[in-house]
Amino acid sequence: MTTYSSELKDSILTKLLAPNNVGVPQLAAQTGIPRDTLYGWRREALGRARRPRASTVPDATLDSEEKFAVVVETATLNELELGAYCRRKGLFAEQISAWRTTCQHANAPLASKTERAERAEILRLGRELQRKDRALAEAATLLVLQKKVRAIWEEPEDARSPMSGAYK
Repeated sequence: MTTYSSELKDSILTKLLAPNNVGVPQLAAQTGIPRDTLYGWRREALGRARRPRASTVPDATLDSEEKFAVVVETATLNELELGAYCRRKGLFAEQISAWRTTCQHANAPLASKTERAERAEILRLGRELQRKDRALAEAATLLVLQKKVRAIWEEPEDARSPMSGAYK
C-alpha cells in the first residue's frame, strides 16, 4: 500500500474540492494515484467539513439533571429559538435531540432474566433451523444430481442402492 505525504494529499484535495472541482478520473490520470484513493480522500474531506465542531460545553460537564433541565427548557421552542438557545449555551441541537431521546426511553421496562433467556433460545433455535435448512437443501440437490447421473448412464434406479452404492 502506497503512502502519500500530507502535503501531496492537501494539494490534491484543493484541486478536488470547490472552487476548483477537478474530476477524480482526470486527477487520477494526471497524478497516477488510484481513483479509489482519491474518492476516499474526497469523501473523508467532505465528511470532516460537515461534522459539527466539538461543543464548548461537552457532555461530560453536564450531569443528568442539567441535561434533563435543558430538554425541558427547549421542549416548547421552535427551530429559530432553539438555534439561539444553542448558540447562547454552546450546545448543538443534535445533542439536545439525543438527550430528549434518552429521557423518553429512561422509564422503559428492563428485560428480565427470563426474557433474555427466551431471546437467546430463540436466536439459538433460529440458527439451528437455518443450519438444518441448508443441510436439507444440500441433500435435495444431491438426490437430484444422483437422479440425473442415473438418467445419463441409463442405469435403472433400482439397480443400485442410494446409500451403499452396491448392487442389490
